[in-house]
Amino acid sequence: MFDRTMPLMLVALSMLSVTWSVSADEPAKKPTSVLSFQVNDIDGKPVDLSKYKGEVLLIVNTASQCGFTPQYEGLQAVYEKYKAQGFEVLAFPANEFGRQEPGSNAEIKTFCSSKFNVKFPIFSKIVVSGEGIHPVYQFLTEPETNPKFAGPISWNFAKFLVNRKGEVIARFLPKDAPESAKVIGEIEKALAEAK
Repeated sequence: MFDRTMPLMLVALSMLSVTWSVSADEPAKKPTSVLSFQVNDIDGKPVDLSKYKGEVLLIVNTASQCGFTPQYEGLQAVYEKYKAQGFEVLAFPANEFGRQEPGSNAEIKTFCSSKFNVKFPIFSKIVVSGEGIHPVYQFLTEPETNPKFAGPISWNFAKFLVNRKGEVIARFLPKDAPESAKVIGEIEKALAEAK
C-alpha cells in the first residue's frame, strides 16, 4: 500500500540536508569589533553592544572591594562630562582579582548606585581572565583580535578605549585614574573624530 506522506517526508528531509550542508560549509564569522558581542546587563537582560556604534567607549572591569573602587567616582564624573558628545562607560564587574567582587548582580547594582550614584551601564558579573573568560574579554586580550593592546588583565579597573568605529585605540592600567590627563586626553581625541 502506498503511503501518501512518504513523498512529503522525503522532500522535507532533502530540504533539511541542503540547509545543513550550506550552513556547515560556511566558516564561522569571527568578531571584528567589541561591538559584535551580546552581553547581559546587570539585571540579566541581553544587550547588543552594536547599539553603541558611533560612540566612544571606555570598557572597565570593576570590583566593589578593591583599592581602586573609588575610581567609580571618577568614571561617573568623566561619563557625565562627555556623555552628550557620544561617550559611554561600560562596566563589567569581575571577581578574578583578590576575590574583590563577591556580590550578586543585585548587590553590585545597589552598591554602585547607593555609594557612587553610578548612571553609566553596568553589566552582569563576568570572567575577564583565565578559565571561562567572557568572549568580550577574550576579544580584548588576545593578540589575534587586538594586536596593539592585547595581554591578560592584570587587576581590577583595567581600561580599554574604543573609538566610534568599534576599534580599540588605547589601554590603561588599573592605576590610571579615569579623570587623569592621560585618560582624558585620549578620550577627547577619540571624541573629536567624526562619526
